[in-house]
Amino acid sequence: VQLQASGGGLVQPGGSLRLSCVASGGNSMAWFRQAPGKEREFVAAYRWRGNLVYADSVKGRFTISRDSAKNTVYLQMNSLKPEDTAVYYCAASRLTLIQSQARRVDVYDYWGRGTQVTVSS
Repeated sequence: VQLQASGGGLVQPGGSLRLSCVASGGNSMAWFRQAPGKEREFVAAYRWRGNLVYADSVKGRFTISRDSAKNTVYLQMNSLKPEDTAVYYCAASRLTLIQSQARRVDVYDYWGRGTQVTVSS
């Protein structure tokens, strides 16, 4: 399975970006992010159709969605804050994850290369 993330960039606080991840396979899909000097952290997961999981820090601002026909997972990010600055990674698992698993880094089998998101004025 190969994952290709895109859509990152520089945006002002309060702005929006949409990340895309084209995946050649996978069941549950997710976005993680990693800021300099910090551990990789969970952002959002698409477990299966309509079953979504979000980190508290992005709930209400970010939306994960999936277009199966295009094999693409999206992360719509609105009301961006400087603390959202990080490299964003998409990930895929071979299995459909239960909710308690979806936030864990170690359950995902495949990772994309990451795309930089910088929120700054």
